[in-house]
Amino acid sequence: LLSFQQDRAFVASQFRMCRVCYTMSDNQLLSDIAEQDNKRRFSYKLLRKSAVEGYALAMNTLGRESDPHFESLPLLPSWVTSTRAEATEYVAFLSGAALSHLHLVLADNTVPKTLIRDRLALRAAEVTVGFSGRSETMSDLRDALHFLSPGDLPGPAGEIYQLWRRSVQRPIHPSSFGAQHSIFSDEQIAVWFTQSDVSPIERAANVLEQCLDIAPANEASALILAEAVLAKALGWERITPVFTLGLKHSDLRARGERLVLACHHALRRAIVEIMRHVSDSTRNTIRVSAIVPKLRAKGAKDAVQIFLTQDAVAPSALPMPDRAARRLCDRLVNLGVVRELTGRDSFRLYGI
Repeated sequence: LLSFQQDRAFVASQFRMCRVCYTMSDNQLLSDIAEQDNKRRFSYKLLRKSAVEGYALAMNTLGRESDPHFESLPLLPSWVTSTRAEATEYVAFLSGAALSHLHLVLADNTVPKTLIRDRLALRAAEVTVGFSGRSETMSDLRDALHFLSPGDLPGPAGEIYQLWRRSVQRPIHPSSFGAQHSIFSDEQIAVWFTQSDVSPIERAANVLEQCLDIAPANEASALILAEAVLAKALGWERITPVFTLGLKHSDLRARGERLVLACHHALRRAIVEIMRHVSDSTRNTIRVSAIVPKLRAKGAKDAVQIFLTQDAVAPSALPMPDRAARRLCDRLVNLGVVRELTGRDSFRLYGI
C-alpha cells in the first residue's frame, strides 16, 4: 500500500510537472507566434510604405521616364550653326552636315514625321505668303483652311497653304505634282526628278531658278517643286519643307551660283528651326500617347491619332459627336498634352 501511495504521488507530481512544462511550452509557442505575427505586420507595413513611396516616385518621374527616345535624339552640332562662312565650298560643307543630321533624325521611328511635315507645311506657307506681299500669319492660315465651309474658296493665302499641305501628304511622283502645278509639264518635272549630275542642293536651286524664270509670280509652285526635287534626291518618300523656311524674299531674285549659295545659307538657318519642331513634336507625341489608356470616351483613341498627325484640329473634325469632341479637347488641355491655339471662346483649334 505504501509503495502504491508513493507511486501514486510520484505519478501525480510527474503529471503536475508535465502540465507546467506543457503550459510553459504553450506560452512560449504563443509568444513565438505573436513575435512572428508582429514581424509579419512590420514587414507588411514596411512593404506597403515602400510600395506607396515607390508609386509616388514613379508618378513623379513618369514624365521624364516617358521620353527615353526623345532624350536619345542627337543634337545638331553647334559648329554647324555658329560658324560664320562665306566661301561657297565651306557653306556647302556646313549645309551638307546640317542636312545629313536632319536625315539621321528623321530616320528615327519615334519621330512623328507626318505631324512634322504638316507643321512645316504651315510654316512654309507663311513664308510663301509673305513673298507674295500678304501679311497672313499662321493663325490666319489655320482659320482659312480648318473653318472652310463646303464649296467655299479659301482665298489666296488659304490656297497657298492648301497647296503646301497637299504636297507634303502625297508621295513624290512627277504625275502627282504635274496635276497640282499645271504650269509645268509632266515631262519637264520628270527630267528635274531624274537629274543627278550635281549635288541635291544645287539640283533644287536649279529647279527653283527655272520655275521662277517660267512663272515669276508663282513662288509657291517653284518652291514646292524645288523641295520635291531635294526630297527625291535624298531618298525621302514625301516632301519635308527645308530651305524654304530659311529663304529671304531677296534670295528669289538671285541666279546661278548666288542662288545656290542662298539656298545653302537658308538650309542652315531652317534646320535649326526644324530641329526645334522635331524636338517639341516628339516630346509632345510621347506625352499624348502615354495618356491614351486613360481615355474611356468612345472614339477617343481615333481622335488622338488625328492629333498625332495634324498641326491643328477642330473639334468638328474628330470622329465623335460635337459635344463629346469638345469635352475630349477640354480634358486633353487640362491634362496638359494638348493646347488651344486660337485664344478664342468659340471656333477653337487644338494641337499638341
